Amino acid sequence: MTVVGILGTMYGIEGYNCTLDHYANLITEFQPDVICGEVHPSTWNTYLSDRFKRLFWGEAESIYYDWIFTYCEENKVVFSPVDWFELDVWNDFDPFIKFEGEHRVELQAELEQWFDKQKIVWNVTPIPFNSKQYDEITRQKYQWLYELNPISQNFRWICRNQIMVQRIKNTINKHQGKRILCIAGADHNYCFHDGLKEMDMEVRYPLK
Repeated sequence: MTVVGILGTMYGIEGYNCTLDHYANLITEFQPDVICGEVHPSTWNTYLSDRFKRLFWGEAESIYYDWIFTYCEENKVVFSPVDWFELDVWNDFDPFIKFEGEHRVELQAELEQWFDKQKIVWNVTPIPFNSKQYDEITRQKYQWLYELNPISQNFRWICRNQIMVQRIKNTINKHQGKRILCIAGADHNYCFHDGLKEMDMEVRYPLK
Protein backbone atom coordinates (compact mmCIF):
# COMPACT_ATOMS: atom_id res chain seq x y z
CA MET A 1 0.00 0.00 0.00
CA THR A 2 1.15 3.50 -0.82
CA VAL A 3 1.77 5.61 2.28
CA VAL A 4 1.68 9.39 1.94
CA GLY A 5 2.72 11.70 4.75
CA ILE A 6 2.13 15.43 4.98
CA LEU A 7 4.64 17.60 6.83
CA GLY A 8 3.99 21.32 7.16
CA THR A 9 7.02 23.45 7.96
CA MET A 10 7.85 26.93 9.22
CA TYR A 11 11.58 26.60 9.00
CA GLY A 12 13.49 29.28 10.87
CA ILE A 13 10.63 30.61 13.01
CA GLU A 14 12.31 31.14 16.35
CA GLY A 15 10.75 29.86 19.56
CA TYR A 16 8.51 27.21 18.02
CA ASN A 17 10.90 24.26 17.54
CA CYS A 18 10.88 24.80 13.78
CA THR A 19 14.51 23.76 13.60
CA LEU A 20 16.48 21.88 11.00
CA ASP A 21 17.22 19.09 13.49
CA HIS A 22 13.54 18.63 14.29
CA TYR A 23 12.48 18.43 10.65
CA ALA A 24 15.45 16.21 9.79
CA ASN A 25 14.45 13.76 12.51
CA LEU A 26 10.83 13.70 11.31
CA ILE A 27 11.86 13.08 7.71
CA THR A 28 14.37 10.40 8.66
CA GLU A 29 11.83 8.62 10.89
CA PHE A 30 9.28 8.55 8.06
CA GLN A 31 11.87 6.88 5.77
CA PRO A 32 10.50 8.24 2.49
CA ASP A 33 11.19 6.70 -0.88
CA VAL A 34 9.98 9.93 -2.49
CA ILE A 35 9.77 13.54 -1.28
CA CYS A 36 7.35 15.98 -2.92
CA GLY A 37 8.69 19.40 -2.04
CA GLU A 38 7.49 23.00 -2.29
CA VAL A 39 10.03 23.69 -5.01
CA HIS A 40 9.29 24.93 -8.51
CA PRO A 41 10.40 22.53 -11.27
CA SER A 42 12.59 25.26 -12.82
CA THR A 43 14.29 25.82 -9.45
CA TRP A 44 14.97 22.09 -9.18
CA ASN A 45 16.44 22.05 -12.69
CA THR A 46 18.66 25.01 -11.80
CA TYR A 47 19.89 23.14 -8.73
CA LEU A 48 20.64 20.01 -10.76
CA SER A 49 22.70 22.06 -13.21
CA ASP A 50 24.56 24.02 -10.51
CA ARG A 51 24.35 22.73 -6.93
CA PHE A 52 26.04 25.86 -5.59
CA LYS A 53 23.52 28.29 -7.03
CA ARG A 54 20.67 29.33 -4.75
CA LEU A 55 17.63 31.19 -6.00
CA PHE A 56 15.93 33.56 -3.61
CA TRP A 57 12.68 35.51 -3.67
CA GLY A 58 9.77 33.24 -4.45
CA GLU A 59 11.99 30.20 -4.76
CA ALA A 60 12.76 27.20 -2.54
CA GLU A 61 13.18 27.77 1.18
CA SER A 62 16.68 27.30 2.55
CA ILE A 63 15.78 24.02 4.30
CA TYR A 64 15.93 22.34 0.89
CA TYR A 65 19.45 23.57 0.21
CA ASP A 66 20.52 23.13 3.83
CA TRP A 67 19.42 19.51 4.16
CA ILE A 68 16.62 17.99 2.05
CA PHE A 69 18.38 17.96 -1.33
CA THR A 70 21.50 16.41 0.16
CA TYR A 71 19.44 13.88 2.14
CA CYS A 72 17.72 12.77 -1.05
CA GLU A 73 20.99 12.37 -2.92
CA GLU A 74 22.73 10.46 -0.13
CA ASN A 75 19.79 8.12 0.50
CA LYS A 76 18.63 7.62 -3.09
CA VAL A 77 15.31 9.30 -2.34
CA VAL A 78 13.45 10.56 -5.40
CA PHE A 79 12.75 14.30 -5.22
CA SER A 80 9.65 15.61 -6.98
CA PRO A 81 9.24 19.42 -7.25
CA VAL A 82 5.55 20.31 -7.00
CA ASP A 83 5.30 24.07 -6.51
CA TRP A 84 3.72 26.43 -9.02
CA PHE A 85 3.81 30.21 -9.49
CA GLU A 86 4.53 32.80 -12.16
CA LEU A 87 6.92 35.38 -10.75
CA ASP A 88 6.53 37.87 -13.59
CA VAL A 89 2.89 38.47 -12.63
CA TRP A 90 2.90 37.50 -8.95
CA ASN A 91 2.89 41.09 -7.64
CA ASP A 92 0.00 41.95 -9.96
CA PHE A 93 -2.14 39.65 -7.83
CA ASP A 94 -1.26 41.15 -4.45
CA PRO A 95 -4.39 40.60 -2.30
CA PHE A 96 -4.24 44.23 -1.14
CA ILE A 97 -3.47 45.76 -4.53
CA LYS A 98 -6.75 47.65 -4.78
CA PHE A 99 -6.41 49.20 -1.32
CA GLU A 100 -4.37 52.30 -0.58
CA GLY A 101 -3.04 54.34 2.30
CA GLU A 102 -4.25 53.72 5.82
CA HIS A 103 -6.75 51.08 4.73
CA ARG A 104 -3.98 49.00 3.19
CA VAL A 105 -1.88 49.34 6.34
CA GLU A 106 -4.84 48.20 8.45
CA LEU A 107 -5.39 45.12 6.27
CA GLN A 108 -1.72 44.17 6.45
CA ALA A 109 -1.92 44.47 10.24
CA GLU A 110 -5.00 42.26 10.24
CA LEU A 111 -3.12 39.65 8.24
CA GLU A 112 -0.45 39.65 10.94
CA GLN A 113 -3.21 39.14 13.50
CA TRP A 114 -4.28 35.99 11.65
CA PHE A 115 -0.75 34.65 12.04
CA ASP A 116 -0.92 35.48 15.75
CA LYS A 117 -4.07 33.34 15.96
CA GLN A 118 -2.30 30.50 14.16
CA LYS A 119 0.63 30.67 16.55
CA ILE A 120 -1.63 30.16 19.57
CA VAL A 121 -2.22 26.52 18.55
CA TRP A 122 1.33 25.84 17.38
CA ASN A 123 1.97 22.98 19.84
CA VAL A 124 -1.34 21.09 19.82
CA THR A 125 0.56 18.15 18.31
CA PRO A 126 4.25 17.19 18.66
CA ILE A 127 4.91 18.72 15.23
CA PRO A 128 4.58 22.52 15.34
CA PHE A 129 1.74 23.96 13.25
CA ASN A 130 0.51 20.52 12.14
CA SER A 131 -2.99 20.06 13.55
CA LYS A 132 -6.69 20.28 12.72
CA GLN A 133 -6.91 23.33 14.98
CA TYR A 134 -4.19 25.13 13.04
CA ASP A 135 -5.80 24.14 9.75
CA GLU A 136 -9.19 25.51 10.78
CA ILE A 137 -7.73 28.92 11.55
CA THR A 138 -5.79 28.79 8.29
CA ARG A 139 -8.95 28.06 6.32
CA GLN A 140 -10.58 31.09 7.92
CA LYS A 141 -7.58 33.26 7.06
CA TYR A 142 -7.69 32.38 3.38
CA GLN A 143 -11.46 32.78 3.29
CA TRP A 144 -10.96 36.29 4.65
CA LEU A 145 -8.40 36.97 1.94
CA TYR A 146 -10.78 35.57 -0.68
CA GLU A 147 -13.55 37.88 0.41
CA LEU A 148 -11.16 40.83 0.11
CA ASN A 149 -9.90 39.90 -3.34
CA PRO A 150 -11.23 36.70 -4.98
CA ILE A 151 -9.20 37.21 -8.16
CA SER A 152 -5.97 37.32 -6.17
CA GLN A 153 -6.85 34.27 -4.12
CA ASN A 154 -7.86 32.25 -7.15
CA PHE A 155 -4.44 32.87 -8.65
CA ARG A 156 -2.16 32.88 -5.61
CA TRP A 157 -3.82 30.20 -3.50
CA ILE A 158 -6.62 28.14 -5.03
CA CYS A 159 -5.10 27.45 -8.46
CA ARG A 160 -1.63 27.15 -7.00
CA ASN A 161 -2.70 24.46 -4.55
CA GLN A 162 -4.76 22.65 -7.17
CA ILE A 163 -1.67 22.39 -9.36
CA MET A 164 0.53 21.34 -6.45
CA VAL A 165 -1.92 18.61 -5.41
CA GLN A 166 -2.17 17.36 -8.98
CA ARG A 167 1.62 17.16 -9.22
CA ILE A 168 1.61 15.16 -5.99
CA LYS A 169 -1.07 12.84 -7.40
CA ASN A 170 0.99 12.35 -10.55
CA THR A 171 3.98 11.46 -8.39
CA ILE A 172 1.91 9.02 -6.33
CA ASN A 173 0.63 7.30 -9.47
CA LYS A 174 4.20 6.98 -10.70
CA HIS A 175 5.44 5.49 -7.40
CA GLN A 176 2.70 3.13 -6.31
CA GLY A 177 3.45 1.15 -3.16
CA LYS A 178 6.13 3.61 -2.00
CA ARG A 179 6.43 5.89 1.02
CA ILE A 180 5.91 9.45 -0.18
CA LEU A 181 6.40 12.52 2.01
CA CYS A 182 4.84 15.86 1.01
CA ILE A 183 6.66 18.86 2.48
CA ALA A 184 5.46 22.46 2.21
CA GLY A 185 4.78 25.52 4.30
CA ALA A 186 2.27 24.64 7.01
CA ASP A 187 -0.51 26.75 5.48
CA HIS A 188 -0.68 24.20 2.64
CA ASN A 189 -1.46 21.33 5.03
CA TYR A 190 -5.23 21.45 4.73
CA CYS A 191 -5.12 21.85 0.95
CA PHE A 192 -2.91 18.78 0.61
CA HIS A 193 -5.00 16.74 3.03
CA ASP A 194 -8.28 17.72 1.35
CA GLY A 195 -6.87 16.85 -2.06
CA LEU A 196 -5.37 13.50 -1.12
CA LYS A 197 -7.56 11.99 1.59
CA GLU A 198 -10.01 10.29 -0.81
CA MET A 199 -7.31 8.44 -2.75
CA ASP A 200 -6.79 4.71 -2.27
CA MET A 201 -3.79 4.89 0.03
CA GLU A 202 -2.83 5.59 3.62
CA VAL A 203 -2.52 9.31 4.37
CA ARG A 204 -0.62 10.25 7.53
CA TYR A 205 -1.35 13.71 8.81
CA PRO A 206 -0.19 14.84 11.23
CA LEU A 207 2.81 12.53 11.11
CA LYS A 208 2.66 12.37 14.94
